Amino acid sequence: MEAKKRITELFGIEYPIVQGGMIWCSGWELASAVSNAGGLGLIGSGSMYPEVLRDHIRKCKQATDKPFGVNVPLLYPDIEQHLQILVDEGVKIVFTSAGNPAKYTGWLKERGMTVVHVVANTKFAKKCVDAGVDAIVAEGFEAGGHNGREETTTMCLIPMIVDCVTVPVIAAGGIGCGRTMAAAMCLGAAGVQVGSRFAASTESSAHVHFKAQILAAVEGSTELTLKEITPVRLLKNPFYEAVMAAYEAGADAEALKSLLGRGRAKRGMFEGDMVEGELEIGQISARLDRMETAAEIVEDMMRGYKAIAENSSFFQY
Repeated sequence: MEAKKRITELFGIEYPIVQGGMIWCSGWELASAVSNAGGLGLIGSGSMYPEVLRDHIRKCKQATDKPFGVNVPLLYPDIEQHLQILVDEGVKIVFTSAGNPAKYTGWLKERGMTVVHVVANTKFAKKCVDAGVDAIVAEGFEAGGHNGREETTTMCLIPMIVDCVTVPVIAAGGIGCGRTMAAAMCLGAAGVQVGSRFAASTESSAHVHFKAQILAAVEGSTELTLKEITPVRLLKNPFYEAVMAAYEAGADAEALKSLLGRGRAKRGMFEGDMVEGELEIGQISARLDRMETAAEIVEDMMRGYKAIAENSSFFQY
C-alpha cells in the first residue's frame, strides 16, 4: 500500500487513477471531470495547436480546483511552443511520451513541474530514471493507440520495469476496472493509467460514432499494425482492411505512409468517419458495453479495487 500512497502524494490526488492523455479524446471536459472525481485528469495535447492547448488549460482550471496535467508527445512539431505554454499557464504535472525523456525532463523540472514519461520496455525505463523523471508509465501491448514494438503484455512488463527502477511505476494497457487495477498493484505498480474506458465516457471529446464503435467491440476487434511506421492498435474497419490489403500487396514503409496520409486519426476519432478514419483503441474495448460519466468510472474502479483489497481470502490458495 505504500506505493499507492506515493503516487497519490506525488500528484496530490485522492485515488491512484490517471486518465490517459489520448489524442482527440482528452480535452478539458474529460480531464476536469476525472480530477473532480479524485483521479488525475490529463489533457491530450498531441491533437492540439498551441493556442487550442492554451484554451483547454484555461478552461480546465475554471472547471476544477484539483490537480490535472497535460500529456505532451515529444515528437509533436510545435513541441517548444507547447512546453512554453505549460510554463506560462502554470501547469504543474506533465506526462511526456513518444520521444527521448532526456531532452526536456531537466528543463521541465527546473521550472517546477512533476514529470512522468511513458515507456514500453525496460531500456527506456532506465533512461527515464537517468533523465530524472518523477514516475514512469509502463504501457503494455494491450493498450490502444501507439504502442511498443516489443509487444510485451502488461502482465510481463510491469514487474520487469518495477524491478529495474526506483521511481513509482504507473501501469497502463488493458486496465479499466477494479480487478485489473488490483492485479497491476499486485505486480508492483503504484497506480494505473486508464485510456479506452475514458475514451468512451460522456465527457470524452471523441465523436459519438467512435464511442459507439468502442462499445460495440468484441474479442479480436482490434489489432496492432503499421509496425513499419509506428505500431498502433486499431479497431478493424474499412481503413484497417485497406492496410491489410496493402500488406498483402507487399507495401513497404513508404507505401504505408502514403496510405495513412495526414489527419486520418482526426477523421475517425474526432470527426466520426468510421470508414476512412483511423480508430485507435485498446483490447479492453471488448469489455465495454455502455457509456458512463468519468465520475462513474472512477467510482466503479475504486469500489471494485477496494472489494478485492479488503478481502484477504481472495489471495489465499
